[in-house]
Amino acid sequence: MNKQKMSAEDKKMVNSLFWHSFLLEACYNYERQQALGFSVGMWPAIKRFYSKKEDQAEALKRHMAIFNTTPHMVTLITGVAAAMEREASQNKEFDKDIINNVKVGLMGPMAGIGDSFFWGTLRIISAGIGLSLARQGSALGAVLFLLIFNIPHLIVRYYCGVMGYQFGAELMGGTQNSEILKMISKGASIVGLMVIGAMSASMVAMKTPFTFTIGETAFELQSYLDQIFPMLLPLLYTLGMFGLLKKGYKSTTVLLITIAAGLIGSLIHIL
Repeated sequence: MNKQKMSAEDKKMVNSLFWHSFLLEACYNYERQQALGFSVGMWPAIKRFYSKKEDQAEALKRHMAIFNTTPHMVTLITGVAAAMEREASQNKEFDKDIINNVKVGLMGPMAGIGDSFFWGTLRIISAGIGLSLARQGSALGAVLFLLIFNIPHLIVRYYCGVMGYQFGAELMGGTQNSEILKMISKGASIVGLMVIGAMSASMVAMKTPFTFTIGETAFELQSYLDQIFPMLLPLLYTLGMFGLLKKGYKSTTVLLITIAAGLIGSLIHIL
């Protein structure tokens, strides 16, 4: 693909996406995580590409799907999403579900790279340098800590937005009358489902201490479940809660059901 040149309006929008990206975790919650911050961060693109209030509202609602990634690299995803929103505003036959499929497919890899580099490497290095100076009584310790961490962060954050938008524009321009975008969407959907599955397995903790006795031998139910289907209870509970949400139950209702299930299960010794 040839590198797309950005117009003055494109550059202005990418700059605005960069500044809006700092709102990503402004309203973090356990129902949708960074979704509200991401939706607000997409506003410069949505406002530019959609003139009707109804279309703007639809786009904002579309980006309220659950989202979570490393904040320092989120602009790459907002850049790609912005380019896809431009295509959606111009092409009425464009499948808008692809936008969220690609978002979910990208958020996992970006989180892995970003967490490893920024939280696992750069933060440790900058903190080590800053602490060594602070122990000597130098005020430069705090200053250097902030500079060493944030200068690379801000550079990466800005240019990820530029590259993301350019890549998205190239992708949209090169897939007319082709199956490439559908293949990307399918691949992103598979990766997204894997990410959601891994999150469910790691974040939903459910085991049972229930035992039963046959003759003189006691059998622990959980050990047999782990042999047959590891993490079966978390999977079933996650699917059950998802089913309630699909039926229109509010997230607060699902949360109360979870609390009640935990308390009752603990009291009667089945969870």
